[in-house]
Amino acid sequence: MRLSQGFLGIAIVGLALAAPAAPGLAQNALPIPRTITVSGTGQAKAAPDEAHLRAGVVTSARKAADALAANSRAMNQVFAALRRLGIPDKSIQTSDFSVSPQYKTDRNGDSTQEISGYQVSNEVVVTVDDLAKLGPALDALVASGANNLGSMDFSIRDPKPLMAEARAAAMKDAQASAETYADAGGFKLGPILAVSESGAETPSPIMARPMMRMAAAVPVAGGENSVSATVNVTYEIR
Repeated sequence: MRLSQGFLGIAIVGLALAAPAAPGLAQNALPIPRTITVSGTGQAKAAPDEAHLRAGVVTSARKAADALAANSRAMNQVFAALRRLGIPDKSIQTSDFSVSPQYKTDRNGDSTQEISGYQVSNEVVVTVDDLAKLGPALDALVASGANNLGSMDFSIRDPKPLMAEARAAAMKDAQASAETYADAGGFKLGPILAVSESGAETPSPIMARPMMRMAAAVPVAGGENSVSATVNVTYEIR
């Protein structure tokens, strides 16, 4: 009896192992392709075609109204100087305006609560789309009364063509890397299965400090701006 029970148990296990899979599973199962994923980077450079200046006027007076009036007169002169250079109103934008009380200091140099006057600051950002006007614009700003010159930066007006060039270079770099791995690993590359962009850097503004007024127009150099792209490419391998 013990032998027959043992035999029966083994037979049941054997039948279970030999049972076919659920209908359709084996037929629909697809082989998982072998793949390799590589990264590629590309960069493109071009000379900037526009600049952004930050300039303004700071005035002080005992009364806030007097400081504001003086500031308005000076800023109108700044606007007029820019218009004479052919810079349209749409390219001039107020970026900061403030009226601040100024406090007296005691004999130790510490600020007190007593107001001694008011300071008015008005700053604008000027977009210059003709770099030939950049030097004269800086000179005209100072000559017209701008006494608060901030930094300026150079940029590319339309970076899309440059970005397309960087992306194409990134794909070529990825292809070269994949071919190197294929040669070293003894396999062949199949079709591309997936492409993703892991990073794209638009032109970073090139910062510069404007120079104060000189006898001739202020000399400026725009240099180059660059964009970069990084892609991940997955190939089937054979």
